[in-house]
Amino acid sequence: MRAAGLRGISRAKGPSATIPGTGPDLRPDLVERQFTATGPDQLWVADITYCRTFSGWVYAAFVTDVHSRRVVGWQLSKSLRTDVALDALEMGIWTRQREGRDVTGLVHHSDKGVQYLAIRYTQRLAEAGVVASVGSTGDSYDNALAEGFNSLFKAELVRNRGPWKTIDDLEIATAEYVDWFNHRRLHGEIGTIPPVELETNNYAHNPADYRRRVSSEPPLSPERDSEKGYRLRLNRGPRAVRSPRRPGPASHPVAYALR
Repeated sequence: MRAAGLRGISRAKGPSATIPGTGPDLRPDLVERQFTATGPDQLWVADITYCRTFSGWVYAAFVTDVHSRRVVGWQLSKSLRTDVALDALEMGIWTRQREGRDVTGLVHHSDKGVQYLAIRYTQRLAEAGVVASVGSTGDSYDNALAEGFNSLFKAELVRNRGPWKTIDDLEIATAEYVDWFNHRRLHGEIGTIPPVELETNNYAHNPADYRRRVSSEPPLSPERDSEKGYRLRLNRGPRAVRSPRRPGPASHPVAYALR
């Protein structure tokens, strides 16, 4: 690697972005650290991490499909309000709806952060027919796959290409990173192919699974016509204001397979 001018990326640890929810919660842990699925849209994991910018801390929420490792939804915010997690979930539902997929019966797993235990978040899961699952408090192993992606995101993008001036700079870069991660990054755990390619192969070999259609979810705004065009701007008012964005071509200097 040294002779070729390459270097590895370290995964440094930092403070936690999880604020435990208060009060009793009876939702079970349906995953029990078994992060496996036989096809897309069987199990999603969700988590929030933090990023440093010159203008202050930024919080990033992600929703990942366990089978393909595809990031189906994400959002950045200057606060840890429920909106940041809820908008990432909305993007995930919209992503699958655009593809004609049905998320009914899907298991959504998260930690016991206050955002994921919020009434609005719980209601949205129920409306979509998604089953909620939560791990124990203060145990990262109970949401290890989501924590693993957070570590990759910060190692490959945030620290590798920083420092960042504002949330807008990081938001554009995150859109490009997620596009690269989903469509071009090679993943050792899924056969050294990108997540979208794995899903395409799965649908080709299981046409009945591909024909699962969304029947109850209402269509979302037509202006959100791509993953990179779906941009929710938080902290601009009591609720998010949605606006399209067209960043430049996606690119990323890190190009290696991860195991």
